[in-house]
Amino acid sequence: MKPDLFTRAGLGRAITLVESRRGDHKTEARALLSEIMPLTGKAQRIGITGVPGVGKSTFIEAFGTLLTGLGKRVAVLAVDPTSRRSGGSILGDKTRMAKLSADENAFIRPSPAGETLGGVSRKTRETMLLCEAAGYDVILVETVGVGQSETVVADMVDFFLVLMLPNAGDELQGIKKGVLEVADLIAVNKADIDPKAAQRAARAYEVALHIMEQADPDWSPPVQTISGFAGEGLTELWTAIELHRTKTDASGSRARRRAGQQVRWLDALIQEGLTEGFARSPEVATRLVKVRQGVADGQIPASTAADELLALFFAPR
Repeated sequence: MKPDLFTRAGLGRAITLVESRRGDHKTEARALLSEIMPLTGKAQRIGITGVPGVGKSTFIEAFGTLLTGLGKRVAVLAVDPTSRRSGGSILGDKTRMAKLSADENAFIRPSPAGETLGGVSRKTRETMLLCEAAGYDVILVETVGVGQSETVVADMVDFFLVLMLPNAGDELQGIKKGVLEVADLIAVNKADIDPKAAQRAARAYEVALHIMEQADPDWSPPVQTISGFAGEGLTELWTAIELHRTKTDASGSRARRRAGQQVRWLDALIQEGLTEGFARSPEVATRLVKVRQGVADGQIPASTAADELLALFFAPR
């Protein structure tokens, strides 16, 4: 039975279907996504990242509550890190957003990152489409935390928000250059604890942003001080996000950004399909164990082993 996207339970079942790796579920999910495409594309997609301890969950609860108070329907896609040892994830974001999770105009979905890089789950893009089809106006994607591949989330949202801490040592060392280059706004959180330190950190980031090339010529990323805990600066933050949407809509850069994201998503899916096909290839499977052992023992260069296995995979059948 097709899930009813307009109930929270139905939307949850649809996301579970899309996340499933079962062959029959994949077929059903593809059909569902094809059907809902005309209903997608209207939401404001916001990616949120920051170092561990920056207060992402507290901020999202306060910010999401502000937005629902403005009449918006808000979906939160919270990605939890997956243990390399056990393969499990805590998925405890709802417990950290108790007020927002009880809001009828909000939907919170924690998902494991799995082996996916970039602080997002492997089905985050599809989940965003389902939330848009379900009528959510704002989609907040909370990532695992700042890392070298964290910028992946910037390539699936309209607005990339980076949360930073005051008094975190050398502010310019507290964030990766790659994240700075794709940030649409930097918000120094927990400003209520030490307002002067927050202002110093904000000035340091403003200087850093000025010497970098803008990702979008129509938008100069601002730096703001906020407090998710005290609810300070959140209205001004939403005003900046709305201004960004207005400007990029008018210039056409929002549409170009989304079009580029769609093409790169296609490329990523092709690469994923090739990887899965390679792993299932019987020709590769019969040789893989021995080749891997040879590489581990130092008898075969990894490049030679890769060439051999790829030649087996692409050989005419």
